[in-house]
Amino acid sequence: MTNPFRPGDQKTHHYVVQPTDLADFGPGRGGLVHAVCGTFALARELEWASRLFVLDMKADDEEGIGTALQMEHLAPAFAGETLTVAATFVALDGAALHCAVEAWVGQRRVATGRTGQRIVARARLAAHLATF
Repeated sequence: MTNPFRPGDQKTHHYVVQPTDLADFGPGRGGLVHAVCGTFALARELEWASRLFVLDMKADDEEGIGTALQMEHLAPAFAGETLTVAATFVALDGAALHCAVEAWVGQRRVATGRTGQRIVARARLAAHLATF
């Protein structure tokens, strides 16, 4: 693992909300709750933003695993709207990366939160997963 980053560095990506991202729990579970981006889809995009740091940090024989996700879903994002999702490097504690994350549609803040990711050796991860 290498760390070329400092606290305050940012990674950003854009994501167009898809109809499959809407708050829908499927048949037999209530179906479509409302036609806005579901919290679960928004959480995925927040985690992806912090993973962009991991992709630049990990070695070929390493992988990043999510360890924490805390978010507040503040406003709606509708199908077809573009989310701007940013992760801000907060700290690297050993192999544990901590980021602040947020998502916006234009000037509308949709979500804020924090993520945690750990960079581990692929072999160690495979051995650990094999115990389950």
